[in-house]
Amino acid sequence: MPPRSRESRQTLGKAAPGVMDRSVYPNLGEKREAVLVGPGRGLDNAAISLPDGGVMILTVDPVSMIPAVGARTSAWLSVHLIASDITASGVDPEFAAFSYNFPPEVSAAQRDAYLRSVGDECKRLGIAIVGGNTGSYPGSGFTVIGAGTMLGTSQEGAFVTPAMAMPGDSILMTKHAAIEATASLASSFPGLVAGEVGDSAAARARAMLKLCTTVGDAQAARRVGLGTEGITSMHDATEGGILGALDEMSSASGRAFAVDPGKIPVSSEAASVCSLFGLNPLETMSEGALLITCRPQRVEELLKTMRRGGGPVTLIGSVGRGHGLLLSGRDGRARAFRPGPDGYWGAYERASSSGSA
Repeated sequence: MPPRSRESRQTLGKAAPGVMDRSVYPNLGEKREAVLVGPGRGLDNAAISLPDGGVMILTVDPVSMIPAVGARTSAWLSVHLIASDITASGVDPEFAAFSYNFPPEVSAAQRDAYLRSVGDECKRLGIAIVGGNTGSYPGSGFTVIGAGTMLGTSQEGAFVTPAMAMPGDSILMTKHAAIEATASLASSFPGLVAGEVGDSAAARARAMLKLCTTVGDAQAARRVGLGTEGITSMHDATEGGILGALDEMSSASGRAFAVDPGKIPVSSEAASVCSLFGLNPLETMSEGALLITCRPQRVEELLKTMRRGGGPVTLIGSVGRGHGLLLSGRDGRARAFRPGPDGYWGAYERASSSGSA
């Protein structure tokens, strides 16, 4: 039998743009005028028109239970990964629904701890859980155990999407690259990582799990104001990392994103862990880092606002006319760059298969 073509292979992680263009976007059911923002590359949140000028913002993401970090931390991560998407619109989540397919090997105590922690974190964020499904079925497995949806309400003109980035905007990011990949791999393979980077660095890498949220970053940034006179777009960097998220924002807005990769912060722990697993820190899971486009006259105010909140923020580039992600080289010339698939899942699979711990 001949080998399958690259097109026919299933890749790990989220679907490639070609798959979305061919198999997802043409199959969206009924078209309704109330849909202000629907599915699209870089568009994590839908926006649906409500009566009297209201808007409902909606997002959905997988939820996970990661054995290496335990039920409670897994639940916290699941809530914050979804909440980070919706708050990047400038709108807080108000309602949620979850569907859980717990693997049969999950004990009743683990299940209850997970559900209790989801409820506790949603309550802390002001989110009411209004529906869902809970069960345990053959074929379920770690780490993805279901999905969650969050909704919030706003008014027309009072939210942002990556499609709204404007020429002349400055591009900023919070925290640093590869936060989620570093924390997850260090937690899943503690012995391997500690043996390579040392116990102290490995412990710091594992502790990055608590940085895997952009809820606070987005809430702080929106104080500058949303729209054509302030923050024009926000996007959290998940699979594909910082460069993948920037490329998504460029695609969504139809603008050129010119970025100096040398200005993108990478912690020593992230650099070491990514090197160990053969990953580029700029192209792997970076949940916890928020990308922001801002009108240039408001950048100083944004920097002061974000730094008052205690979080680092860095100016990394600008938005221009044209299209695509442009990375400046050491010679000062900008070159078009298109990120490939995130190597995280392959690295995780190889380490698991080798028996590393």
